[in-house]
Amino acid sequence: MTQRLRPTAVLVAGLATAGLALSACGSDSLDSNSTPSSSSSSSSSSSQTVDPALAAKVPQKIKDAGKIVVGSDASYAPNEFIDTDGKTVVGMDVDLFNAVAAKLGLKAEFQNAGFDTIILGVKSGKYDVGVSSFTINDERKKSVNMVSYFNAGTQWAVKKGNPKKVDPDNACGLNIGVQKGTVQIDDLTARSKKCTAAGKPAIKQIIDADQSKVTASVISGKSDAMLADSPVGLYAVKQTGGQLEALGDIYDAAPYGFVVPKDQTDFAQAIADALKAMGTDGSYKAILTKWGNDTGAITDFAVNP
Repeated sequence: MTQRLRPTAVLVAGLATAGLALSACGSDSLDSNSTPSSSSSSSSSSSQTVDPALAAKVPQKIKDAGKIVVGSDASYAPNEFIDTDGKTVVGMDVDLFNAVAAKLGLKAEFQNAGFDTIILGVKSGKYDVGVSSFTINDERKKSVNMVSYFNAGTQWAVKKGNPKKVDPDNACGLNIGVQKGTVQIDDLTARSKKCTAAGKPAIKQIIDADQSKVTASVISGKSDAMLADSPVGLYAVKQTGGQLEALGDIYDAAPYGFVVPKDQTDFAQAIADALKAMGTDGSYKAILTKWGNDTGAITDFAVNP
């Protein structure tokens, strides 16, 4: 599933220049065009004290490199997106993982990639970790370890005033925008099956790999509504200058997880323990508050919950 806040003036400028750069979570095929982008050190990460016991659990290959290579789809604001310099990956997830890396005595190097290529990239060794608002589910846990760090649900959004009178529980025959590879695809598919079973027209899914384009499709009228992870959907509403509004309540809340190779359980546990330490020292909550997402805070950081 998908699913970060930045000073409003800078964000609006970024959206204007990057075409509503907002996107989501997932990845399963390699992206040869991914670009390394070392996110700037935040105060939250630079203030972290290295924990020797946790650092000892880092795989030797990563220790030798001195960095954690991270795959991330930087189109899912406010969780992960490209800064106004056009290359640096920033966001809530980025700040959180930078702080985790600092606890382990390392730096994180974020590489922008397609959401549906990141998990395969972690499995193949292209990335050490995947950080891209991945909702933890049983299917993903079969092939990788997932470390819980945040709780998000699904949020619908429509054009201001809901001119198409969209009802999420009766969206039969409507055009609904959704990002490729997200859990919201399954949600829409199930809703559409109910429509056809009742003799009503199916829901037409307007799918795009880039969440910013999904958002733009609602503004343009190509899509009657969209659904996305709650922090992403609400952020889109806020940053589109009143062109969109949230529709209905957040539902199907589930944890996000950092993605770690299946054979690196100790490394995954070290990441979970680093998050626990951040929960204790207050830095975890401070990062979420900075991005306006403190309501998604969790306390039960775990490997494959």
